[in-house]
Amino acid sequence: MLRDAGDGRSLRDHLIATAARLIAERGTVGLTVRAIAREAGVADGVLYNHFADKEELLAYALRAYVRSVERTLSGLPVAGDGTVAANLRAYVAYGLAMHKSVLPAFTGFFSQPKVLARFAEISEPGADWRDRLLGYLRAERDLGRLPAAARVDAAATLIVGFCHETVISALFGGPATVPGPSPEAVDDLLHVILHGIVVT
Repeated sequence: MLRDAGDGRSLRDHLIATAARLIAERGTVGLTVRAIAREAGVADGVLYNHFADKEELLAYALRAYVRSVERTLSGLPVAGDGTVAANLRAYVAYGLAMHKSVLPAFTGFFSQPKVLARFAEISEPGADWRDRLLGYLRAERDLGRLPAAARVDAAATLIVGFCHETVISALFGGPATVPGPSPEAVDDLLHVILHGIVVT
């Protein structure tokens, strides 16, 4: 039985929440088990009573941080509402905002591939933005608002890649803030997805 953290949470949940808060406040570079334990008000070794290793704790903390970012973003449209083009524009805006917030945290773990592998293991199928985007596209196809032969998996990959490329290029380019793509760039992306690359 886990001890209570004093606010109704288990000690395990308290440690995850503390680590997620440190990620939000300080980033992931140099984040240590000792720093998490001290911030949580426990001895260093206590963490290993509740997690198999430091990678498990950091993976759960990273997931909690991503979920906290997602809660600050506007909701995503559902299939059948509005227009497909407007809805995809909303998915692009959501993806850009999310990646701008969370990708810096992931870069701090590039030197710790076990953390990223654990993060992938604990991810909930269908819960992340890419899965929701793909589910949206499939639903629009089922409703007949996209052609039955529409290659929605490829369309989702294009949108995800657009968001990744925009944010990662800026991150590694070194600016303090990540600029958004121009409206024309988003228009071009959606045109290619909805109408194809060939101009007739």
